[in-house]
Amino acid sequence: MSRKLTLFAAIASAVICAPAFVFAQSAAPAGAPPAATSAAPGAAPAVPAAPAATSDASLNGKLAWYGRKFAGRKTASGERFNPDALTMAHKTLPFGTMVKVTNPRNGKSVTLRVNDRGPAQADRVGDVSLAAARTLGMVRSGVIEAELQVVGEAPKKQKR
Repeated sequence: MSRKLTLFAAIASAVICAPAFVFAQSAAPAGAPPAATSAAPGAAPAVPAAPAATSDASLNGKLAWYGRKFAGRKTASGERFNPDALTMAHKTLPFGTMVKVTNPRNGKSVTLRVNDRGPAQADRVGDVSLAAARTLGMVRSGVIEAELQVVGEAPKKQKR
């Protein structure tokens, strides 16, 4: 009985924590051979690694902003959150990835650096800083539909 509960907990955890794009993949065409798997039978499915930051990657979805309430707190990357910096949180993109975010309702866009993980809401693709929200014209609405395009990596800091 205990082993069944442990297996159930492992599978439930993998399903709950898996990124949404895992479930959005289309099924294989009819007649296609089944995909080979390297996992042991009964093992929890593997969660894919974060996608590489390529300039042709783009995504559409909802964005929200977070502001002064979080100022000074550590982000997932280890740096302190600055609401006046042009930064964003994303669930899977590597830290330092530069993302061009466009508000299609008004045409405003800004390039942001990923320095945090989030958002926790399943229907959102990212959170942006207060400065980014001002630039995008979304402070009043709080949440917008946006277009995201990866444009590169942040320049590396010079060591002293």
